[in-house]
Amino acid sequence: MKFTGKVWKFGDDIDTDVIIPARFLSSTDPAFLGQHCMEAIDPEFSKKVSKGDIIVAGKNFGCGSSREHAPVAIKGAGISCVIARGFARIFFRNAINTGLPVITAPEAADIVQEGDNLEVDPVKGIITLSGRAKQFRISPYPEFIQKIIVSGGLMNYIISGREF
Repeated sequence: MKFTGKVWKFGDDIDTDVIIPARFLSSTDPAFLGQHCMEAIDPEFSKKVSKGDIIVAGKNFGCGSSREHAPVAIKGAGISCVIARGFARIFFRNAINTGLPVITAPEAADIVQEGDNLEVDPVKGIITLSGRAKQFRISPYPEFIQKIIVSGGLMNYIISGREF
């Protein structure tokens, strides 16, 4: 499990209403939600993202409501993972439950800039900033979280009948 992509940078306190506005919550379709991801900050965001790109943000990413639509929208937009200085607890859990890799990495969040390219290896616990030969150490994902993410989320993991 590795992720490589271009960075899209956001600041502190990005709440779930910014990630996916409430007017779109009547749908659970990832592709539809992805078309409206982050449009409150950047109306063209979903058109500019390439599959596999990475969001890097400040502290308290995903604060606000507990809706699972937010990580689903991020995945639907094509984002492979989110790295932040810190996450709202319910967003972090919802992200894992929906199969969106989320990584707390304060140093990376401070140094990485929009447009940078990253390689993220949550199994080995390394983020590599391409072009600057800079690496950041992170806590590796435990095996059970790896299995949930690889399965595409907790429900898919349970349906598959695999054991932790």
